[in-house]
Amino acid sequence: MSTVSLTLIGKPGCHLCDDARDVIHSVIAELPDGAPTVAVDERDILQEPELHDKYVEEIPVVLIAGRVHTYWRVDPGRLRTALLEAV
Repeated sequence: MSTVSLTLIGKPGCHLCDDARDVIHSVIAELPDGAPTVAVDERDILQEPELHDKYVEEIPVVLIAGRVHTYWRVDPGRLRTALLEAV
């Protein structure tokens, strides 16, 4: 089984980041058997100046396999499709 990396870039106290996290975990929990394993990494723009400079106006940002998938709001259907096709 393959693994897909998903990175959530945000900051503490960001309600959109909390919403994105909830959508991400819900989508992952509902992936079908045989779907790739999803390795989730969260990054905090307040702790990483280079991420702050790059994404401060766009958080939350979701990367799949290192590439920007979306920012601000996460669409569950679109995320599910992207995760299933990322292999």
